[in-house]
Formats: sequence, C-alpha cells, structure tokens
Amino acid sequence: MLPTVPLRRLAVFVSLALLPAAALADGEVNLYTTREPGLVKPLLDAFTEDTGIAVNTVFVDAGLPERVSAEGENSPADVLMTVDFGNLADLVDAGVTQPVASDVLDAVVPENLRDPEGRWYALSMRARVLYASKDRTDLDAFTYEELADPAWNGKVCIRSGQHPYNNALIAAYIAHHGEEATRTWLEGVKANLARQPGGGDRDVARDILGEICDIGIGNSYYVGLMRSGAGGPDQEEWGKAIDIVLPTFADGGTHVNVSGAALAAHAPNRDNAIRLLEFLVSEEAQAIYAKANFEYPVREGAEVDPIIDALGPLTPDTTLLTEIASHRKAASELVDAVGFND
Repeated sequence: MLPTVPLRRLAVFVSLALLPAAALADGEVNLYTTREPGLVKPLLDAFTEDTGIAVNTVFVDAGLPERVSAEGENSPADVLMTVDFGNLADLVDAGVTQPVASDVLDAVVPENLRDPEGRWYALSMRARVLYASKDRTDLDAFTYEELADPAWNGKVCIRSGQHPYNNALIAAYIAHHGEEATRTWLEGVKANLARQPGGGDRDVARDILGEICDIGIGNSYYVGLMRSGAGGPDQEEWGKAIDIVLPTFADGGTHVNVSGAALAAHAPNRDNAIRLLEFLVSEEAQAIYAKANFEYPVREGAEVDPIIDALGPLTPDTTLLTEIASHRKAASELVDAVGFND
C-alpha cells in the first residue's frame, strides 16, 4: 500500500514540480501570477535583460491565496501578482505576504495605492469610467452619484453588481457616503437600468451602440482594447460609438482599481524579489504596462498610451484602497439586499 501523503504536503510537492530544478538558485526569482502570461512577459523579459535575473512564472488562474498557504514554508513563490486590490487584501488576510521596506517603492507608489505596512503595492491602474453615447448624450463631466439621477431612467447599462469591478466601486461609495446612503444610491441606479445587469464592460459599449442604453460604467483599459482594434472590428465599432467621461465622487476623485504585487511570506529569493518589485515601478516597466494593456501607470509622469491619454487627465480618488477593501462584504450584501441583479 502506498503511504498516505497529507494534502498540505502534496500541494507543496506539486508546486515544486512545476518549477525548474534551479528555481531556488541565486540569479532567479519565482513569480506566481493570476495575470495572463502574455501580459506580463514583456515586463519580465525586460527585467531579465536589465538584471540577468531569470524569472520563473507560474500562472495561477484561481485560488492564489489557498495555493500559497497550502505550500506553507516550503513554497517556492517569491512574488505574488494579481489584479484587483480586493485580491491583494485577500493575500494579506491569508497570511501569505510579508512587509517590504523599500524607499524606491514608497517613493513611487502613492500612499493610497499601497498597503500601509508594505505588504502589497499597486503597479498599474484602471479607472472606472462612464461610457456615453456619442449620438444621444453631450457630457463634459459626471459624478458617480448621478448614476441614480431619475433623468437617466431606463438609460443605464452595467455588468453584475457582484462583479469585483463593481463591488469595488460600491465599496468606495460606502467609504465616501456610508452604507445607508449607498443603499439609496443602489436603489436609484437599479431604477435607471435599461436591462438586467450582466455581461462584461465591453457589452455596455455594444448596447450603447445598439441603443439599448445611453450611458454605462466600464473600465478604462477596455476603451483601449476596443478602439485599438485589438478586440476585433466589431469591438472597434463599439469603441467608436462612445464618448468617455472620467467621473468623480462628489467629494473626491475618479475611482481606480489596480494590478499589484506582494512579497511572498516565505520567499526563498527575497532580495531578487524586491529587485523585481522595484523594477516594476521603474519608468521602463511603467511604459510597458501602459502599452501592453492600456493601463495607467502608478509612477507620476510615466508615459500613457495615446488612446488612454486622449481620455483626459486622471485624478484618482485618494481614499485608501485598504479602506475601500474593508467595505467589500457590506457592498456585496447591499447588492443582494436591493435585488440589484434581479
């Protein structure tokens, strides 16, 4: 009979088997990422070219905190990279990160876009913007609060209220206005919907072109994907049909979400991992981020893709992302309480 191997230890063995034999040697760093490998490869190639440090990448589609936690002290992970600050907060809550003391990271990444204890740092931003019909609207400015204005009755499209992008926006609304005001706002937005929430952000642009709705909420980088033709000719037409407004909270700036990274709790190549994190906020890497996925750099003054730059100056909301993350559960509960997706 084969000996029984505890599940925790088995996860470690499987993880180690996925990496080259030299993965723990000097001159290498091991990256666990939920981002599609094609999006991060240009960054990692540039890092290796600049430093000579090889990057071993493991793509983790889901369950990143659980995987690293199961691997425990024997985890080969050095850097954990993911999208959405909620996912970064989950890494901290799972105890799979450690603080980084880096003057470089602290100087480049704004305070509101990083963990106060250095347990994760934002690397790029995407703004939650307003898509508006070019033919049926003429908007120069907009607030998130106005989504509940009865003037937009039957004219708003949006994806599921439980999607992380919208959960984050609703959580930010709670941070600005409190739970009761957010409930009232959600009820107002629901009353203005032209269709049941669903699909993706690009479907909002599609439905604006199809005259199902006049306005909707979507991420800024999808505008780049559509207008550049990267999503195909149909999506290019969707992108042409909409104007983009960078909304703000009435008492703040434009809501942003981020991609970010953290130093793994048991990183075997700690120094190389910190070098990678610091490289990712360099001028070179920030320009690559902007070109690879139409994201906003976190580094002030870094180059922005022309399509995104044409949307106008971005003034990110200064509410701490860690504070917004603390309201995620309440945001999800409010979505269900008002029957937003029904």
